[in-house]
Amino acid sequence: MKNLKFAVFGTGFWSFYQLSGWQELKGVEPIALYNRTRSRAEEIARTFNVPHVYDDPEELLQKHAAELAFIDIITDVDTHALFTQKAVEYGLPVICQKPMAPTLETARQMVAACKNAGVKFYIHENFRWQAPIRKVKSILKSGVLGKVFRARVTFISAFPVFQNQPFLAELEEFILTDIGSHILDICRFLFGEAQSLYCQINRVNPSIKGEDVANVLLRMQNGISCFAEMSYASILEKEAFPQTLVQVEGELGSLVLSHDFQIKVTTRQGTTAYSAEPKMYSWVDPAYAVVHSSIVDCNRNILEDLRDNTTAETTGEDNFETVRLVHAAYESARQNKVINF
Repeated sequence: MKNLKFAVFGTGFWSFYQLSGWQELKGVEPIALYNRTRSRAEEIARTFNVPHVYDDPEELLQKHAAELAFIDIITDVDTHALFTQKAVEYGLPVICQKPMAPTLETARQMVAACKNAGVKFYIHENFRWQAPIRKVKSILKSGVLGKVFRARVTFISAFPVFQNQPFLAELEEFILTDIGSHILDICRFLFGEAQSLYCQINRVNPSIKGEDVANVLLRMQNGISCFAEMSYASILEKEAFPQTLVQVEGELGSLVLSHDFQIKVTTRQGTTAYSAEPKMYSWVDPAYAVVHSSIVDCNRNILEDLRDNTTAETTGEDNFETVRLVHAAYESARQNKVINF
């Protein structure tokens, strides 16, 4: 099987984990890196034995486009559209980190540009690929809960995210864009598309510009009421970060995904416990294993589609529906009203 060669645009913090995830898969090979600070690209190139390094994206594409199977964009959100357009001009499939774009209209244009050019477009939305979330999905599909009527998806924490990533404190729109992109995608993955939503946001930390608390009530098209809650201001007895917790209620029983990847399913016959621990690769940070290990499964799904034309889950068109929810949540909070789709 011939390797699919690719280039990475952006060699910041996340590129180490993205490239480590690719190394777990057969038939794929990074051959070029771009970063505006060349020394950082050279450092990553040495770590992963990537032969070519550039600080000019156009030069990279001119020299290597003919041998590339796709590009992987791991830059700041403000440059996602620019590099996606460059890939389109060279007819190259695109994998892009979330959030897709800074505005809904820019995201719409990115999806349209790729579709019109016949270029495959994927968003690296890995949270739905986390081991406990996949296990929850399989239990729901089994029908053991019967018809689901209510759900809660929770990402609340006091983790000092602004210490590790100080630029987040400067964002005018923070938690819905940063974490909401993941959490609202999980809601869609588990419970289907939204019919309407109502959102309230708050800024608790006075040292930041954007919101650090968001509560979104979604009415799904299948009638499920889904409450998505996000916070970086919640001081709790047991810190959950970086886990997403889930509670689901159905006519035949309930499911709770709690700390330490434990799942309990309760019906009138009793309670069954499951463990859904992430796979521990050598390169993952154990404290973030649930996030880091999901990179491999997300990449695998995209790679299968690139190679065999199977159905990838996190296409640009699919993720656009999540982007719509994020921006609708902001609109709801601004106007204090329900947004219908």
